[in-house]
Amino acid sequence: MARRDTAGTIQDRPDEEDARKPDSPTEIEKPSWKYVLRKTMREFGSDQCTDIAASLTYYAVLSLFPALIAIISLLGVFGQGGSTVDAVMDVVRPIAPDAVELLGPVIQGFVESPAAGFALVSGVVLSIWSASGYVGAFSRAMNRIYEIPEGRPFLKLKPMQLAVTVIGIVILLICALIIAISGPVTDAIGSALGLGPTVQIVWSIAKWPVLAFAIVLLIAILYYATPNAKQPKFRWMSMGAAIALLVLVVASVAFAFYVTNFSSYAKNYGALAGVVVFLLWLWIANLALLFGAEFDAELERGRQLQAGIAAEETLQLPPRDTKVSDKKAAAEREDVKRGRGIRERHDRAERLGGGGDQGDGA
Repeated sequence: MARRDTAGTIQDRPDEEDARKPDSPTEIEKPSWKYVLRKTMREFGSDQCTDIAASLTYYAVLSLFPALIAIISLLGVFGQGGSTVDAVMDVVRPIAPDAVELLGPVIQGFVESPAAGFALVSGVVLSIWSASGYVGAFSRAMNRIYEIPEGRPFLKLKPMQLAVTVIGIVILLICALIIAISGPVTDAIGSALGLGPTVQIVWSIAKWPVLAFAIVLLIAILYYATPNAKQPKFRWMSMGAAIALLVLVVASVAFAFYVTNFSSYAKNYGALAGVVVFLLWLWIANLALLFGAEFDAELERGRQLQAGIAAEETLQLPPRDTKVSDKKAAAEREDVKRGRGIRERHDRAERLGGGGDQGDGA
């Protein structure tokens, strides 16, 4: 759970690359692993991650269509908008048919009304700006998980959010193209290389690990860049990112099975069933992301504790910046000072008034 520290205490935290900490998961002792797993579950509840996931779902909905506009616009530049969208829909349809039914017509509308020139550029820029709202919300959630206040000023924070958004859109764009590369494309490559249908067979198997790598990379970037806490050196696959992807896949399959076989969403919600199912899936996806982030944070706590760093109450990672948090702390101290002054004046007035009343009574 998020805890307040003084700016001085935060600035005095040990370096994120402190040499005392275990460098490899194999160096973490068994009691530390047990502590990390137990603490992850407890912090997931005490940080109210179910509520945070609901908030992230709201921002995800607000960011979804701007992100789709940006991705489809960029696909249109390469002339792959329609074919790529169809391929992605074919992959998603068996897993989330309601989501495809809900979003399909909207996405096709984007594909059929391409922009060009200045309209394309301005549309993509505005879409990226709007989509960065989710990254901003995720950043606030990560600060809570890492027990640190936001200290980065707007001119430092917003460029980070935009950069992460652009990287995310590029990775999702690559994922869409990976899904779309099949059939005639792989046949043409196989013919050019003299390998025939072998390329199609190999690619149909290999593309799924490639997609998994891309998604884990995106999650790892979110985990590394968004919190105000300085992270240890970037790893393309943190354990938390891998766990988040695994939980997301298992939860999505289980949810799809439940919706298909046991739920009564269509009966209860009618035409809105697809919307409800899609929102629930987004909430589950954000729960998976937050659980992976909690695991990474508690793994860092376990490393610090094993190194003799006092992290049992608060994670000891230094901040990226403290300008904003210092100003807020100073303003809060000033409010406390003014509030104390009001209380003390009131107390003095009561004492003086009480003394006067006693004198009158005498």
